Amino acid sequence: MKKILILLVGIAFVFGCASREVSRVSADKQTDFSGRWNDTDSKLTAESMIEQSLSAPWLEDYKQANSGKKPVVIVGDIGLKNSTEHINTQTFIKDMQKVLINSGKVKFVASSSERGDLRVERKEQQEHASMETAKRLAAETGADFMLMGDISVILDEYDGQQAKFYQIDLQLINIESNEITWIGDKKIKKLIGKDSHSW
Repeated sequence: MKKILILLVGIAFVFGCASREVSRVSADKQTDFSGRWNDTDSKLTAESMIEQSLSAPWLEDYKQANSGKKPVVIVGDIGLKNSTEHINTQTFIKDMQKVLINSGKVKFVASSSERGDLRVERKEQQEHASMETAKRLAAETGADFMLMGDISVILDEYDGQQAKFYQIDLQLINIESNEITWIGDKKIKKLIGKDSHSW
């Protein structure tokens, strides 16, 4: 009996000390283990939708009406609808900001939360920085357009298999007139098979 107990403790120790093998891969490598929204979905969706937006007529219409001036854009709220899945919409917003800025076709201003921090800094500069270096108040660049939208998730599940459908809807709104100048969507469907392990 004592030998069996020692053997069981030894087995438990071996399994308790076992570790997973971890390897580094390129951050650009597409991985999808869970079927949930991930960094690849965020990046590819941002690239696709911003490309859609920048190739739509609103951009040239604005430039023609404003002597070739680039429009100023801000990304507003991206909501999450019909989902118990946590999706980091801030990462998606940052991905869209990056694509917009790097396109060189628009100017971009900070988000409302970032502007709050900047306004505090400017006010403090009025009191603590030299007159030569203090930044002016009320000299912000106002945005012409706001990009906002929703991510909706629909899950179909049966007998251990899942089909997960994401629909991303975005619209670009003229801040002064409230006119919707562009609307676009992207759909992602993922089929998730049964777990191959059985215990």
